[in-house]
Amino acid sequence: MAAERAVLVLQHIACEPPAAYADELAARAIPIETLELDRLLDPASLPDWRAYAAIIAMGGPMGAYEDELYPWLAPEKTLIGEAVGAGAPFWGVCLGAQLLAAALGARVAPGPAPEIGVLPVTLAPAARLDPVFAAAPPAFEALHWHGDTYALPPGATLLASSARYAQQAFVFRRAYGIQFHLEVGPALLREWGGVPAYRDSLARDQGAEGLAALLGAVSAAERAINGLARELFARFLDEVVGAGPAAQKGTGLPAGTTSTDPREASSTVRAKPLSATRPPGASG
Repeated sequence: MAAERAVLVLQHIACEPPAAYADELAARAIPIETLELDRLLDPASLPDWRAYAAIIAMGGPMGAYEDELYPWLAPEKTLIGEAVGAGAPFWGVCLGAQLLAAALGARVAPGPAPEIGVLPVTLAPAARLDPVFAAAPPAFEALHWHGDTYALPPGATLLASSARYAQQAFVFRRAYGIQFHLEVGPALLREWGGVPAYRDSLARDQGAEGLAALLGAVSAAERAINGLARELFARFLDEVVGAGPAAQKGTGLPAGTTSTDPREASSTVRAKPLSATRPPGASG
């Protein structure tokens, strides 16, 4: 990847940045340009994806199918479909994975029940042959916070499942969809708990002490899950994007460390915000 080419981040709410994935980019001195879609005044004013080395699409409280409520969703799915169809590297997390699935023609819809907690993920047999997921252990814990799910898109390969949801990760050409969260630590999770819609959804599912319990579980697993986030994303950069090894120089962070604010390395497009009406249990 040419050093001057940035990675485009499609962000759907301020409290869901790339976090540990941004740390890996910072370690390599790769610039980030963040588009805050929930703040766009003109839904059609999306950038040309051809200008970027790769695209990251993060989570959010909206459903991938709620085009009427969020007028930028349809143009975003069009951008994703065009980019992925042309072979652009793509990394989608939670809602980002669902948007990828939708852009590839798969159905996205509410699942039978929310999946919230630090819970196991199991690799599918095909993951052992994948250039990114071959680095993951056969089973590992991840943070889950979603209620929607998706069908496996035509031509895609299943990479991981959980006990509740078969669709946890898939790959299509150079595009990866990851339903679960490896990038989040306790500080970011506390921000989620400060969003009323998020807090209320967690309380409905797990009671008044749900956030405290979840914070405890994420704190205990933080080193392992954030480490795996960095490892898998590093493989994505090396093997799929072609970004080269981590650089421990300048303002970059050495591998294995995290920044105090995962958003500080990015330039951000801001505009008027839309209200978040749904919890991350919708998408995440």
